[in-house]
Amino acid sequence: MEQHRLDVFQVIADPSRRQILHLLSKDSRTINSLAENFDMSRPAVSKHIKVLYNAGFISIQDIGRERHCVLKQDGFKELQAWLAYYDKFWGDKLDKLGVLMNDKMNKK
Repeated sequence: MEQHRLDVFQVIADPSRRQILHLLSKDSRTINSLAENFDMSRPAVSKHIKVLYNAGFISIQDIGRERHCVLKQDGFKELQAWLAYYDKFWGDKLDKLGVLMNDKMNKK
Protein backbone atom coordinates (compact mmCIF):
# COMPACT_ATOMS: atom_id res chain seq x y z
CA MET A 1 0.00 0.00 0.00
CA GLU A 2 1.42 3.39 -1.03
CA GLN A 3 1.90 5.98 1.70
CA HIS A 4 0.75 9.57 1.23
CA ARG A 5 3.73 11.92 1.55
CA LEU A 6 3.07 15.01 3.62
CA ASP A 7 4.44 18.35 2.48
CA VAL A 8 7.14 19.95 4.62
CA PHE A 9 4.70 22.25 6.39
CA GLN A 10 2.47 19.37 7.41
CA VAL A 11 5.56 17.58 8.70
CA ILE A 12 6.80 20.46 10.86
CA ALA A 13 3.28 21.46 11.97
CA ASP A 14 3.38 18.83 14.70
CA PRO A 15 5.11 20.03 17.89
CA SER A 16 6.44 16.54 18.68
CA ARG A 17 8.17 16.33 15.30
CA ARG A 18 9.65 19.80 15.76
CA GLN A 19 10.96 18.70 19.15
CA ILE A 20 12.48 15.56 17.60
CA LEU A 21 14.26 17.77 15.02
CA HIS A 22 15.49 20.04 17.80
CA LEU A 23 16.83 17.07 19.80
CA LEU A 24 18.59 15.73 16.71
CA SER A 25 20.16 19.12 16.02
CA LYS A 26 22.36 18.52 19.06
CA ASP A 27 23.42 14.95 18.26
CA SER A 28 22.25 11.74 16.64
CA ARG A 29 20.00 9.67 18.86
CA THR A 30 18.55 6.22 18.99
CA ILE A 31 14.82 5.85 18.63
CA ASN A 32 14.62 4.70 22.25
CA SER A 33 16.52 7.74 23.53
CA LEU A 34 14.22 10.02 21.54
CA ALA A 35 11.15 8.26 22.97
CA GLU A 36 12.36 8.99 26.52
CA ASN A 37 11.72 12.70 25.89
CA PHE A 38 8.01 12.29 25.20
CA ASP A 39 4.91 11.36 27.14
CA MET A 40 3.79 8.93 24.44
CA SER A 41 4.42 5.33 23.53
CA ARG A 42 7.49 4.25 21.61
CA PRO A 43 5.29 3.18 18.65
CA ALA A 44 3.81 6.71 18.56
CA VAL A 45 7.32 8.23 18.51
CA SER A 46 8.25 5.73 15.77
CA LYS A 47 5.35 7.00 13.65
CA HIS A 48 6.64 10.56 13.98
CA ILE A 49 10.13 9.38 13.06
CA LYS A 50 8.72 7.62 9.99
CA VAL A 51 7.03 10.85 8.87
CA LEU A 52 10.29 12.79 9.31
CA TYR A 53 12.20 10.07 7.47
CA ASN A 54 9.75 9.98 4.54
CA ALA A 55 9.92 13.78 4.22
CA GLY A 56 13.73 13.78 4.08
CA PHE A 57 14.32 15.50 7.42
CA ILE A 58 16.17 12.56 8.98
CA SER A 59 18.04 9.43 8.02
CA ILE A 60 18.18 6.25 10.07
CA GLN A 61 21.42 4.33 10.42
CA ASP A 62 21.64 0.85 11.85
CA ILE A 63 24.63 0.68 14.20
CA GLY A 64 24.86 -2.71 15.83
CA ARG A 65 21.45 -3.53 17.23
CA GLU A 66 20.37 0.08 17.52
CA ARG A 67 18.81 2.46 15.00
CA HIS A 68 20.26 5.97 15.13
CA CYS A 69 18.40 8.99 13.77
CA VAL A 70 20.43 11.78 12.18
CA LEU A 71 19.31 15.10 10.68
CA LYS A 72 19.32 15.23 6.89
CA GLN A 73 19.21 18.35 4.68
CA ASP A 74 16.63 17.33 2.07
CA GLY A 75 13.47 18.36 3.96
CA PHE A 76 15.11 21.54 5.16
CA LYS A 77 16.16 22.47 1.60
CA GLU A 78 12.55 22.29 0.42
CA LEU A 79 11.47 24.44 3.36
CA GLN A 80 14.30 26.92 2.77
CA ALA A 81 13.42 27.26 -0.93
CA TRP A 82 9.85 28.21 -0.03
CA LEU A 83 10.99 30.68 2.62
CA ALA A 84 13.65 32.21 0.31
CA TYR A 85 10.97 33.19 -2.21
CA TYR A 86 9.05 35.19 0.41
CA ASP A 87 12.22 36.55 1.95
CA LYS A 88 13.11 38.02 -1.45
CA PHE A 89 9.53 39.21 -2.00
CA TRP A 90 9.46 41.17 1.27
CA GLY A 91 13.04 42.40 0.84
CA ASP A 92 12.11 43.86 -2.56
CA LYS A 93 8.98 45.50 -1.11
CA LEU A 94 10.97 47.07 1.72
CA ASP A 95 13.66 48.27 -0.70
CA LYS A 96 10.99 50.00 -2.83
CA LEU A 97 9.48 51.54 0.28
CA GLY A 98 12.92 52.83 1.26
CA VAL A 99 13.38 54.44 -2.17
CA LEU A 100 9.95 56.09 -1.92
CA MET A 101 10.71 57.38 1.57
CA ASN A 102 14.09 58.77 0.46
CA ASP A 103 12.49 60.45 -2.59
CA LYS A 104 9.84 62.01 -0.37
CA MET A 105 12.44 63.24 2.14
CA ASN A 106 14.60 64.72 -0.66
CA LYS A 107 11.62 66.66 -2.11
CA LYS A 108 11.07 68.55 1.15
